Parts: sequence; C-alpha cells; structure tokens
Amino acid sequence: MPQTYITTPIYYVNGDPHLGSAYTMIITDTLARYYRARGWDTFYLTGTDEHGNKIAEAAAQAGVSPKEFTDRVSASFRAAWDTCDITYDHFIRTTDPYHIRYVQDFLTRVHDAGDIYFDRYGGLYCVGCERFYTPKELRDGKCPDHLTEPTLIEEENYFFRMSKYQERLLRHIEANPDFIRPEGFKNEVIGMLRDENLGDLCISRPKSRLAWGIELPFDQRYVTYVWFDALINYVSGLKYKGEETYEKFWPVAQHVIGKDILKPHGVFWPTMLMSAGLPLYKHLNVHGFWTVEGQKMSKSLGNVISPLEMKEKIGLDAFRYFLLRESVFGQDADFRQENLTNRYNGDLANNLGNLVSRTLSMQDRYFKGVVQPFSTPAPEIDQRLAAAFAQASNEVETHVTNLALNRALESIFRATNEANKYITDTAPFTLAKDPAQMPRVGAVLHNLLEGLRVAAQLLIPFLPETSNKLLTLLNLPQERWNNYRLPWGRAFPVGHQVQKSQVLFPRLQ
Repeated sequence: MPQTYITTPIYYVNGDPHLGSAYTMIITDTLARYYRARGWDTFYLTGTDEHGNKIAEAAAQAGVSPKEFTDRVSASFRAAWDTCDITYDHFIRTTDPYHIRYVQDFLTRVHDAGDIYFDRYGGLYCVGCERFYTPKELRDGKCPDHLTEPTLIEEENYFFRMSKYQERLLRHIEANPDFIRPEGFKNEVIGMLRDENLGDLCISRPKSRLAWGIELPFDQRYVTYVWFDALINYVSGLKYKGEETYEKFWPVAQHVIGKDILKPHGVFWPTMLMSAGLPLYKHLNVHGFWTVEGQKMSKSLGNVISPLEMKEKIGLDAFRYFLLRESVFGQDADFRQENLTNRYNGDLANNLGNLVSRTLSMQDRYFKGVVQPFSTPAPEIDQRLAAAFAQASNEVETHVTNLALNRALESIFRATNEANKYITDTAPFTLAKDPAQMPRVGAVLHNLLEGLRVAAQLLIPFLPETSNKLLTLLNLPQERWNNYRLPWGRAFPVGHQVQKSQVLFPRLQ
C-alpha cells in the first residue's frame, strides 16, 4: 500500500487562526482526503509552536504563566480545526513532554557529532521573528516581515555548524529537482546556499534573557532557539506514535508551508537532519500569501478573515472552494468579496447546484426516483458526456499530484458544465411530453446521475460536506464509493432509487 506523510507548519500561539493558517490547513486536508480516498496509508500532522520571546511576552501581558497561556491558545487552534472538520491524525504541541525529550535527544546527537560550538556573538535580532538577521537580509535597515528595526544583541551562545552542510544540501537539491516545489522557491534556496556568507545558526538563548524554552541537555544555563525546537516536531510527532510509524512515513514526508518560512524549512531543517544522521524529507511544498482587497491582513485595518466566521457566513465547503479555486499554489492571491460572490453563485449555485436540482427533480417527476436503463447502443452525445467525466477523473489525478488544486477543481466543474449543456441539448423536459420518448428520457437522466456520481466522488477531498450530501441524495453511501474509477454505468443497479432534490447552495446576494 502506498504511503504519504503530510505536515503543516505548527502555528505560533501568539494569535488566533486566520485566513493564512486556514489556507494551509485546507490545502493539507484536501491532500490527506485525496490520498485516503485512493487507498493510501496517510498520516497528517499539525499542531502548535509554543516557546520563545513572543509567547513569554504575550503571557506576561495577559497576566498568566506561559504554560497557562499556551494551553488556552493551543486549545483554540485545535477547536477551530475540529470545527472546520480538518482530518488531522495527530496534533502536536512543542510543550508536550515527548517532544521536549526528543528535542533534547536530537540536540545531543548533533552535539556528539561535533556540530555545536560555543562562541560570543553580536547580531541584529528581531523579536517578532525570534531570529538574528544579517545586514544583507534587512530591507532599508528593517526586518522585511515586521518592518521594525532589529535590536543589536551581543551575548555568548551555542551555534550549529550549518555551513558544514551547505555544499551537501546544494548537491541534494540539484540532484532532486522536485525536492522544493514550486521551482521558484527551489531557486531561491539554491541562491541562499550559493552565498558564501550563509554562516552558522545560533541555536540557544541564555535563560537570563529568556527562560521559556527547552533546556539544552549539555548546558542548563540555556534554552533552545525556538526554530531549532519547532522544526523537530515533524520527526517527534511520528516517533511518538512508535518507531514503526516513523520508519513507514518519514521517507515520504511532504511539508506544506507558507513562503515566509522558506529558509528555516529549506536550509535550517535539512542541514539539522544531515547532522543528526536522519534522512531528508521528500518534498517541501511552498504556497504564497493572501491579501484582502489588495491589502495585507491586519487587525488595525480590521480585515482579518476568520475561518469560523466564513463557515457561518457561506458554509465551510464554499469557503474551501473559493480558497482552492481562486489561488494558484505557490503564488499570492487576493480575497475579494466580489470574487467570492461570483465564484459561489457562478460555480457552486448555477453550475453544480443547478445540475443537481434539475436532474433529481426530473428523476422524481418522471420516474418517482427510480433509475432507468441506458440507451443501447449509446448515442454519440451520451458518449461525449461520459468522456467528459472520464477526462476530469484523469486530470484531477495529474493536477493533485502537481499541487495544482485550482486546476483539479476547474476540470471537475468543466465536466459538470458539460452535463448542464447535455440537458439543454437533449431536452428531456421536452421529450417527456411524448410517452413514446420516455425510455430515452430515462436514459438521459441515467447519464446525468452517473455524471453526478463521478462529480461527487471527485469532490470528496475538496468539498467533503457537499460530496456527502450528493452521495446521500444519490443513495450511494460514501464509504462504499471512494473509488471514482468505477466504470460508467455500474453504480445504479436495476430498481435503484434516488432521493428528491435539495438546494445545495442558495444564491448569495
């Protein structure tokens, strides 16, 4: 049985879930559902990142201990993803005892390999990013993400010999062109590795400055740098489930991240794995950012999009559809209310919703819901409809493999649009006026029901709630119909009865 291991970044608990984190979760949930539906053994990991300066500061402002603060916010993330029906297999917290133990074991391995040394360092530190910057990385002297001037900090710390693995990582990426996807981000990492000034990584913080972190196993005066701690979750989360789980899933690990954390995942993490003697992940998949009406999301602007609010407003599947259909993986996208309304009404209500309503209404009106035989031999127009859905099935497989989720949805909805055209061209509502034409009416509707069946199965990963509803209307239990390769015409035996029509997507005003 094929396997896949899908991970999200673990979310920093200094804020609530928003459009950016929801986008990552919906992408990864879609991939996990897709591979499960194909019979793959799938492990899907998410969680929260809970150490570092920002957490300690936020907890102090809230008047609680860091652990109390992280318990509360981590629970809100988990509740949000559960409410959004995200099908993760394990939720990890960096405050979990097993993770802390494994981080210390990992540090010991790297230390024993001679790849950690002690030195005095002076550097430009951004509290918001919790990392040191080189002058070259700054933009007009400011942090490129927070647009604030970093603080000059000089102190003694431990360093990881990251530069020791610079050439080795570069060779690995060049030998494995799909190691980082899309290609533009791979090229960006190659550029970093070809820079002679990549340097080593400061991996500790003195307790005199920051006590909230995982203590170094070889020096109790220091805690681990939050990134060195957080990245290890991808392995510790598997190890927690047992060595067999780790051995099965780590070789097929696929990380899905936003482009703002490319360097930690594309440079820090693989060099850490090399030092610890562990194999590298299979793919690093990097997506772009979302803006809102052309502006960066900001609490001060009041334009932060909450996934829970969108679920209440338009339904979870409609929210999923818009994010996946409106964006190209790896590129930035813009959340506009006008585009959301147009996508909803045009694709979901008018295309798919209308097709379901018309087909099931006619099936009930003319045959009391009982499915009729096909026309034999099948007319060319019927063959074209079957071919349209077969093409969609093939294209979805190709597009999902290439992370082109927008194109996968485009293929499905192109087929459902063809089914709407088929209704217009065959005109069953006109044929039904002649009793002699009723066998042909039944055959036309049977073809349309087959199209809805294939669409429902193809939509399982993308619009799970809608897929469930549609399979229920077709009287086909989902757990028996995950294989959308079932040949056209085999789904509905003689006497099979479908249910009456329901409105799946009421139009938005």
